[in-house]
Amino acid sequence: MKTLKTDLLVIGAGSGGLSVAAGAVQMGAKVVLLEGHKMGGDCLNFGCVPSKALLASSKAAYHQSHTEAFGIANVVPKIDYGAAKEHVADVIAQIEPVDSQERFEDLGVHVIREYGRFISKTEVEAGDTAITARRIVIATGSSPFVPPIPGLENVPYETNETLFELREHPKHLLIIGGGPIGMEMAQAHRRLGSEVTVIEGATALGNDDPELTAIVLEKLRGEGIEIAENALATNISKSGETITVEAKDGRRFQGTHLLMAVGRKPNIDKLNLDAAGIETNKRGIVANDQLKTSNKRVYAIGDVAGGLQFTHVAGYHAGLIIRSALLGLPAKQRTGHIPWATYTDPELAQVGLKETDARALYGDRLEVARFEYHHNDRAITERKTTGLIKVMVYKGKPVGASIVGAQAGELISLWSMVIANGLKMKHVAAMVAPYPTIGEINKRATGVYFSPKLFENPTLKRAVRFVQNWLP
Repeated sequence: MKTLKTDLLVIGAGSGGLSVAAGAVQMGAKVVLLEGHKMGGDCLNFGCVPSKALLASSKAAYHQSHTEAFGIANVVPKIDYGAAKEHVADVIAQIEPVDSQERFEDLGVHVIREYGRFISKTEVEAGDTAITARRIVIATGSSPFVPPIPGLENVPYETNETLFELREHPKHLLIIGGGPIGMEMAQAHRRLGSEVTVIEGATALGNDDPELTAIVLEKLRGEGIEIAENALATNISKSGETITVEAKDGRRFQGTHLLMAVGRKPNIDKLNLDAAGIETNKRGIVANDQLKTSNKRVYAIGDVAGGLQFTHVAGYHAGLIIRSALLGLPAKQRTGHIPWATYTDPELAQVGLKETDARALYGDRLEVARFEYHHNDRAITERKTTGLIKVMVYKGKPVGASIVGAQAGELISLWSMVIANGLKMKHVAAMVAPYPTIGEINKRATGVYFSPKLFENPTLKRAVRFVQNWLP
């Protein structure tokens, strides 16, 4: 067996692992990167990129049949599902070179296309090579969790890892799971001509603000998507071309294709973590706020670390690893400024505390600034007036923001910056947004917050009258 010694060993070439490897090697460290599957990981190949590409196709189809309000005759789109999937493949192909083995080898990273397996606390075996490293970063991500529902073993089904290879247009798509993946794919397929039923065991989009979620669900139901909540799937069967999902309460749902979108599981099975003395739990690898595992030489980042499962979180973790593992500087993760978004139409975005959580923490001391999209001129011009922003404020500082509506995923970034840097509402109020833009919604939320303090303040009114009487 060959042996290698390196400064940093990165296991997993998803977004987090690639960011660590690229940053570390360009700062002068010797880096070995292991990847037993596809470079770019889940996000590029099975997740963020292909799902947003398919959503783009579905939006194009939807817009063709909803132009009458703009003075343009509606048309019935001619949908080629296979061609839409080729669009998805082309998008992936355009991004692939950035994540490719060749690019990282050109940067100076030693790339080994094998899975990694610990053989001691400081050694990892990959194929015919044993690697010893000063520091090791586990960035193996997550994969679809498929629950052991009776009958499922006899029924063909898709996950996000297979869906984008499907070229046969689903006549009626059944989706088990009403989280972000399930709801995005539900709307995409409905707009591409499929009948769609979402079967959710609890509440659809249950991790987001219920008031804002209701707006999204109303829109999706209005487009013809059946969303069955509190429908825990207990049996799945197939007869001929028909798949049947039976819920605990006796409800039955039938379709031609099945997508499992109930959650994710950490990719740890191949790692032999016991040999490295690394503690795990049901969420993944146990890591502290410095992202260190129970083995002080080993870090865990991204989905496998058991926290928020978003590509941008893995990227954020990568920056902390560069600071800690390479430079020996203190670096602790925070989560209060981490945003997330669901890219349905309308979009749904969140950062910090939701209103219910903020009220539980701050009680009557909490202030909530609300502004609705239908007061925004740009939203009116583009017929995108369905939406709402809520900013949770404590002692003048935003502690959370929830947005539903057009470009919510773009708007939320401002509030992430504000919370990350401990800024106050007055700092956002000082911003000047170009007119007319959707971005003015953020600014107008501060106007709602300050208006009572300025226009309903009798002391201030008396002061203004005094100054006006004093001025020549």
